[in-house]
Amino acid sequence: MNNIVYITAGFGIIGLLFTWWRSVWVANQDAGNERMKRIAGHIAEGAMAFLKAEYKFLFWFILAVAILLAISADSELSHPMVGLSFVIGACCSILAGFIGMRVATKANVRTANAAQKGLNQALKIAFAGGSVMGMGVVGLGVLGLSVVFLIYANIFPVDTKDALTRVITIMTGFSLGASSIALFARVGGGIYTKAADVGADLVGKVEAGIPEDHPLNPATIADNVGDNVGDVAGMGADLFESYVGAIISTMVLGAAFIGAAGFTDNFNGLSAVCLPLAICGAGILMSIIGTLFVRTKEGGNPQMALNMGSIGASVLTIIATYIICKWMLPEQWVFSDPLYGNEEVTYTSTNVFLATIIGLIVGVFIGLVTEYYTAGGKKPVTGLARQSVTGVATNIIAGISLGMMSTAIPMLLIAVGIYASFECAGLYGVAMAGVGMLSTLGIQLAVDAYGPIADNSGGIAEMSRLPKEVRGRTDKLDSVGNTTAAIGKGFAIGSAALTALALFAAYMQQTQLSSIDISKANVISALFIGAMIPFVFCSLAMGAVGEAAMDMIQEVRRQFNNIPELSAALAVMKRNPGKKEDEFSEADRQIFNAADGKAEYGKCVAISTAAAIKKMVLPGLMAVLIPAIVGFAMGTEALGGMLVGVTASGVLLAIFQANAGGAWDNAKKMFEEGVEINGVKYFKGSDPHKAAVVGDTVGDPFKDTSGPSLNILIKLMAVVSLVLAPLFA
Repeated sequence: MNNIVYITAGFGIIGLLFTWWRSVWVANQDAGNERMKRIAGHIAEGAMAFLKAEYKFLFWFILAVAILLAISADSELSHPMVGLSFVIGACCSILAGFIGMRVATKANVRTANAAQKGLNQALKIAFAGGSVMGMGVVGLGVLGLSVVFLIYANIFPVDTKDALTRVITIMTGFSLGASSIALFARVGGGIYTKAADVGADLVGKVEAGIPEDHPLNPATIADNVGDNVGDVAGMGADLFESYVGAIISTMVLGAAFIGAAGFTDNFNGLSAVCLPLAICGAGILMSIIGTLFVRTKEGGNPQMALNMGSIGASVLTIIATYIICKWMLPEQWVFSDPLYGNEEVTYTSTNVFLATIIGLIVGVFIGLVTEYYTAGGKKPVTGLARQSVTGVATNIIAGISLGMMSTAIPMLLIAVGIYASFECAGLYGVAMAGVGMLSTLGIQLAVDAYGPIADNSGGIAEMSRLPKEVRGRTDKLDSVGNTTAAIGKGFAIGSAALTALALFAAYMQQTQLSSIDISKANVISALFIGAMIPFVFCSLAMGAVGEAAMDMIQEVRRQFNNIPELSAALAVMKRNPGKKEDEFSEADRQIFNAADGKAEYGKCVAISTAAAIKKMVLPGLMAVLIPAIVGFAMGTEALGGMLVGVTASGVLLAIFQANAGGAWDNAKKMFEEGVEINGVKYFKGSDPHKAAVVGDTVGDPFKDTSGPSLNILIKLMAVVSLVLAPLFA
């Protein structure tokens, strides 16, 4: 057993070495001229200031929860060291976000500078920055779990099924720590980025009529900082906890096979427990190989290059998974599942492999469906742009309708995936489907984190007044980044559904719940409470964005009105619509240049930071406390009912918000690139474009705050229930 865990730990180390190598490579690229370096410095400084403020709060949260877990741990079924597991998981999650953030804020300016030379060089740097986030997450996840398992297995010898179950129960604290940090990172980062984005868009683009990311806009730096804290650190923490949650829940379910008829292997009966670690470890190597396929030519399609990397890694992982399943698992065994009346069921290594691949395939198809509903030029987004011609109201109605319809196919795919994987290998098969979906997370997250780096590079190019063709290249990268971000959110939602179900199955096994009877009053009551929680959670997150955005809008307006140089420069732009600075008259150019550096970016950064830290507390505590309250007050079966309710409504609401927000965003971008509707060509600044900007402003907190945070909410509530299961039992 130890040998295979040492091997998986080695895979984790390889992932971290790759992370270090790519970090050094990015740092060695040319960062451009002094103006570019100064702007990038403001973004990096703002991002680190937010993380510092967030981590100060999280330090006390981690300490308090770790002590409570240690004190309340059941001495027979768990151990006070579950508190240590919580701390390690939380620290790994924090470290993953920190590493990704540091490199992303270095890669953005270097991508902008490389775009002066060509598209391929810019793509290489942006993707390299994203791959640091991706490989850092999977490397820390596999290494952290392997090391924790080795330590606890030596402290508590796993010579019996009960002893092994106790060790894995202690390890669940690792998943709880990762989930807790992820929720605060996602909610806090989402509030930060959308408060800045709304202020920058409504006052800058709609009221003042200046381009996106223009240096005259005081909220621009905060907006670019928000891309990093929300879509890099936040998404990284989100998928880190999905990753470790899927692995740990599968380990819990795999422990049940010890002693089953015919279950003999070369791993002391622990092959089903170690299998998810081995597959994810192999996935790290395949993701690294997949990164080598990501390249394009000048004028080529960056989306195609990114797809080649993802597809290549997926194919290699399928091959590796088959070999690992055949090597580690017995060819066939019979298991009497106590959750299903001790009915004897035959399992095979081939069926476990098929269940794993089902998860990977479902993840790919959810990404494709998400791309269809959110990509510019596709029928749904084109229809949404057409609805913008008649104003804001029809744009909003069409966007909500699109988001609702977009839930159908992903939910059917998830349902088919759950049913098919269960038919292959029972609840263990469902958990392995979640592992399969996340097995290539290294490259999937690299593709996703590439998006905000490309977005930032466009902002830096605009603020640095680089030539028009440079912004054209960064916009091409950014438009692909919007699609990869939407696909990433769809992937995150799908993985959240399977991971939450796997955690729920592990909870049922830990509490010996064979069924949940919805005819019982306490169960149906808890189910409705669970279905309500995502809506209240979203209300808190959306309300926080609205309040922070009000403060941001007022601050931007104040600066435009009260700083003479900014007011004069805005007047120059209104006298020269559509012109670049070098096309202004000499007098106007002097007035415009006098405004350089006069915008008070720091005040906007401070508004977003304060709002994010203050407003993230209540949603985060709600997710941690409610499962404990329901479990102690209403019982284990009622808590199971609540988890069913929160998962079902949470997944639907998350898909709706993510896809509606993504579609609104790309409908706006269609106008900015120029789009023909009913024989009329519309561009940036037209009335339909302004309507689309308002729609995008509504969609921003949908897709970047409340929607993605729901992924973590449903998993966090499930893992809290799993960690506390020994107390409820």
